Amino acid sequence: MKSSSSSNSGIAFGKESVLLLENVFSDIDPRFVLQVRKGDLTMEKVDVIVNAANCRLQHMSGLAGAIVKNGGQIIQKESNKLIKDLGRELENGEVVETISGDLPCKTLYHAVGPIWSSRKANDFKTLGAEQEDFELGMCVEASLNMAVESGLSSISLPAISSGIFGFPKDRCAKVLFNTVTEFLKSNKDNIKADRFEVRFTNFDDETCNIFSKEFKSRFN
Repeated sequence: MKSSSSSNSGIAFGKESVLLLENVFSDIDPRFVLQVRKGDLTMEKVDVIVNAANCRLQHMSGLAGAIVKNGGQIIQKESNKLIKDLGRELENGEVVETISGDLPCKTLYHAVGPIWSSRKANDFKTLGAEQEDFELGMCVEASLNMAVESGLSSISLPAISSGIFGFPKDRCAKVLFNTVTEFLKSNKDNIKADRFEVRFTNFDDETCNIFSKEFKSRFN
């Protein structure tokens, strides 16, 4: 495991992320790398950027809005066409692909995460909460599957659903770490890349600190 420190000040948009923590999965396969990074996801120089999207693919605000702002309206236009061609809204856990426009990545995935119900609060035992965990995990697993099937070798994900969708950030981190680890264990033989890199990239201190804490609880 490697780590590097960063200041508590916010990372300016328009700059590539900085590495906070890195783990090489030597116990699974030394080709597999997981990083926690801080910065602007839209500037990630990876094969795939994952957008935290809504079911209509209307990229109005937050990360989705920044993706269209930096990547160009062609992303929104293609998203509109995709929904029109499907003839329906996307479901929780579903992931679709569009071009990446002017973004530095090769392609763009749009993952529809679950909306957290406030009445559940932090009740980890309710069936509803377990369903939302499952749907969030589906987003991550589907994104990883799509990348592997396309022969891509690096992917950067945000803390899906933890913004305006209200999914608790600490719970989100656990689901994302669990899903990535289990995926790598189960797909060792399917991943052909010499190096397969998964990044958790967020720009705000709170989310980065939570993901760093979860990382250290697993790999330190």
